[in-house]
Amino acid sequence: METENHLIEKAALGDEDSFSILIDSYKNYVFAIILNFIKDYNEVENVAQEVFFQIYVSLPKYDQKNFKAWIGRITTNKSIDWLRMKKSKFKDEVLDQFADNISMDQKYNPEILIIEKDKKEKLTRTLNSIPDIYRVVLEKFYFLGKSYELIAKEENVPIKTIASRLYRAKILLREKWRCGDESL
Repeated sequence: METENHLIEKAALGDEDSFSILIDSYKNYVFAIILNFIKDYNEVENVAQEVFFQIYVSLPKYDQKNFKAWIGRITTNKSIDWLRMKKSKFKDEVLDQFADNISMDQKYNPEILIIEKDKKEKLTRTLNSIPDIYRVVLEKFYFLGKSYELIAKEENVPIKTIASRLYRAKILLREKWRCGDESL
């Protein structure tokens, strides 16, 4: 059996088998931390996927000090980010409910309709600017309401691949949206 430091070095260089061994060693630890923050098991799995992806991306920068503490810090930060996002979504839902109470006259205001049309067009352009491998998963999950399992079956890939592609698609979409039309 290889030492943990040797596995870390190999994983940092892109060795997926070494990375898998590391993740298998720490997955229960990661799940335990996330469960302290988030009680919904489905969401725990999603956050864990983000944690594992972050570990993989950040591994080349790891300073060889305390791997378990480093993973714990990443896991804690991702869990806190998820809680903040959920809190923000709750605020958005409250604001949406408030907006629904606006008079019908304002909803049919030509200026608002034009702004909404522009947003939809920008979203379409932005979606079309990301690679198909990510766009298709994003559209199937969010627009067609398909589950990870169903998408994985349709794409003939593991569920973890779908989770990873969806995560990357969200990052790409967010980056391109923020950049605006200049990069499209």
